[in-house]
Amino acid sequence: MFPLTVENKHVAQLLLSTGTCPRCIFRFCGVDFHAPYKLPYKELLSELQKFLKAEEDELVSEIPNPPPKKIRLQEPEDQIDGMDSLSQNGEGKLSVTEDGSSSSKNSNLNVCNVCLGILQDFCEKEFIKKVCQKVEASGFEFTNLVLSVSFPPQLSVREHAAWLLVKQEMGKQSLSLGRNDIVQLKEAYKWITHPLFSEELGVPIDGKSLFEVSVVFAHPETVEDCHFLRAICPDCFKPAKNKQSVFTRMAVMKALNKIKEEDFRKQFPCPPNSPKAVCTVLEIECAHGAVFVAGRYNKYSRNLPQTPWIIDGERKLESSVEELISDHLLKVFKAESFNFSSSGREDVDVRTLGNGRPFAIELVNPHRVHFTSQEIKELQQKINNSSNKIQVRDLQLVTREAIGHMKEGEEEKTKTYSALIWTNKAIQRKDIEFLDDIKDLKIDQKTPLRVLHRRPLAVRTRIIHSMETCYVDEHHFRLYLKTQAGTYIKEFVHGDFGRTKPNIGSLMDVTADILELDVESVDVDWPPALDD
Repeated sequence: MFPLTVENKHVAQLLLSTGTCPRCIFRFCGVDFHAPYKLPYKELLSELQKFLKAEEDELVSEIPNPPPKKIRLQEPEDQIDGMDSLSQNGEGKLSVTEDGSSSSKNSNLNVCNVCLGILQDFCEKEFIKKVCQKVEASGFEFTNLVLSVSFPPQLSVREHAAWLLVKQEMGKQSLSLGRNDIVQLKEAYKWITHPLFSEELGVPIDGKSLFEVSVVFAHPETVEDCHFLRAICPDCFKPAKNKQSVFTRMAVMKALNKIKEEDFRKQFPCPPNSPKAVCTVLEIECAHGAVFVAGRYNKYSRNLPQTPWIIDGERKLESSVEELISDHLLKVFKAESFNFSSSGREDVDVRTLGNGRPFAIELVNPHRVHFTSQEIKELQQKINNSSNKIQVRDLQLVTREAIGHMKEGEEEKTKTYSALIWTNKAIQRKDIEFLDDIKDLKIDQKTPLRVLHRRPLAVRTRIIHSMETCYVDEHHFRLYLKTQAGTYIKEFVHGDFGRTKPNIGSLMDVTADILELDVESVDVDWPPALDD
C-alpha cells in the first residue's frame, strides 16, 4: 500500500519537481513506518509518479524554478568497480580512492537535492554487499554489530532549506510542519539498511554490540553550503581538538536553531540546488570494543619490575610482569594494544608470593574475542610455561565494571608482608618480642623520597594491624606484618630520614634497614577463584 494520501499530494509534487528523491519526500510527509522506504528505488519512483498522476495527466511544478536537468551517472558496473577501489588502510580501516563515490546504479536519475544520494545509491543491495565484503575481510570475530554512519554536515542545511520551502507552502493551506515532524535521515537509512546488513552478514544488528562498523560519507561539491552560517553565528563554530573542521554536525545544528528564517532564506536557496554527483565514501572502519582479562600473578624474581622500567628513554631491565603476561594475550586476542592495571604494585626487588596480586588487562580493538574456558586455561598455562619469573592463576574474561572491585580494594583491604631486617646494634630475642604485642599502630608517612618524583608530597596515615617476629641472629630478624593497603613497608622499617613516624628503628632505638621484602598476600577477593 502506497503510504501517501491526497493531503500529501501538494507537498510530494512540490518536492519531486525541485529535485527531491522519493524517500526524502516520504520523510517530509511524516511517513514513519519502515516498509515503504525498503522498496527498490526505481519502484518507489514509479509508484510516486503514478500517485501524482492519478488526478493529473502530468506533474505541474508549484514554484517558478524549472526542474533540474537530468544528470547522466555511471552504469552499475562502474559503481561496483568504484567500490572495489576500497583498499585496506591499517587495522580494520578501509579507505576509498578519490573517485570512490558509489555512482548511481539508477542511471539517468537526478541526485537528490536534500540527501545528496544517501537514500538513493547507498541503500541499495549492491552497496551493502560491498561494505559487507570489506567487513568480512577485516578479520574481526563478531556475533552481532552496531552500524554507525556519519553524514556530511551540509545535509542539515539542505534539509532546513527544504523544510522552510514545505512549511511555507503548507502555510498557504493553513497547515503546519514542525522540524520534529520530519523523519530523521539516519532513522530512514537504518530502517532500510539494517535488515540488509543483517541478512548479508548473517548476524543481528544490536545497538549494544561491541563490534562497530562505521561508514563516513562526504560530498565535496557542496562542502561550502555551511560556510555562510559561520558569518551569522560565529559563536557556534569554535575550533576543537581532534576536529579537522569547525563545521561539525552539532555546530551546524546549533547555528540552524539560532538563525532567523528570513536570514537563512537570504543566504541559501529554498529549495536547495540539485547537485551533479552523489556522496563519496571517505572510509569504512571496523572496530571492536575493548575486552578485559583478569587474574592474579606471583612474581618470584627480585630483578623484575611490574611495568617496563624506562628512564630518559633507556630501558633498564629487559622485561616486566605486564609484558610477560600481555605479550601472550595480545597475540591470542589479536589486539592492537593493551592497558595494564593491578591492585597496588611491588618494587622491582620485591617478590609477590601467596595467592598473588590481582591484575586486569584491557585489550584494545581485539579481532578475536570468543574463547572457551578450556582455551583460557591453556593460555594461562602457556604464560606460566614461558617464564620462571612469574606465574598466573585464575585467568578469566571479566567486564569493565568488574575491574572496579579491584580498585576499591586497593586502599580498603589489608596486605601481609615478610621482611628480613638488619640492625646496626647487636640484638637478642627479647629485644624484638615487644613488637609482637603491638596492634593497630598508627603511623604517619610523608611521601617517600624514592617516589617523590611521581607522587605528590603528602602525609598519609596508615595502620600496622599486627606484627610477628622471628629471631635470626644478632643483627637480623624476620618481621611478618599485616598492614593497611598503601603502607610503605621499607620506609616503616628504616624511617626514610624521619619521614615515617614511628618506624622500626625508632621503636627499637636502633638503625634498621630492610634487606628483603616479600608480599605474602593481597587480601582483595577478586577476581573469583577458579577450579584448577
